[in-house]
Amino acid sequence: MKLSVYLAGEIHTDWRQQIISGAGDLPVTFSGPVTDHAASDDCGVAILGEEAQKFWHDHKGAKLNAIRTRKALQDADIVVVRFGEKYRQWNAAFDAGFAAALGKSIIVMHGADHQHALKEVDAAAMAVTETPEQVVQILRYTLQGSLP
Repeated sequence: MKLSVYLAGEIHTDWRQQIISGAGDLPVTFSGPVTDHAASDDCGVAILGEEAQKFWHDHKGAKLNAIRTRKALQDADIVVVRFGEKYRQWNAAFDAGFAAALGKSIIVMHGADHQHALKEVDAAAMAVTETPEQVVQILRYTLQGSLP
């Protein structure tokens, strides 16, 4: 068995790299959003032309990013959604909802301080974790049936 895993959510820490490194020997293909914040914000105007109003600037970028995100979510076997500590992660919540609507297995990762705010997202998940190591252990168990 081989898994395709989409890593959604916050882009300000190295949690993605921790999961990818930890899963190094597993048959897993990882994908995710563009994590260069400026590139993600400005892709629409860089490709389709400048906008005078910030709303349309952001709208163009969101639409182009959605092409990538929709394709990756549709192709994923498992979606890991990380909610960070520093910023509100509206995009992560949207990705979790989209993945749930597609019937994907979802692993949510966040700290205890987000439990109440994310109770509905957590309820849609197959697992709620706090660390990248727990995600890797779930992937290992899923693929090999082995425990840590």
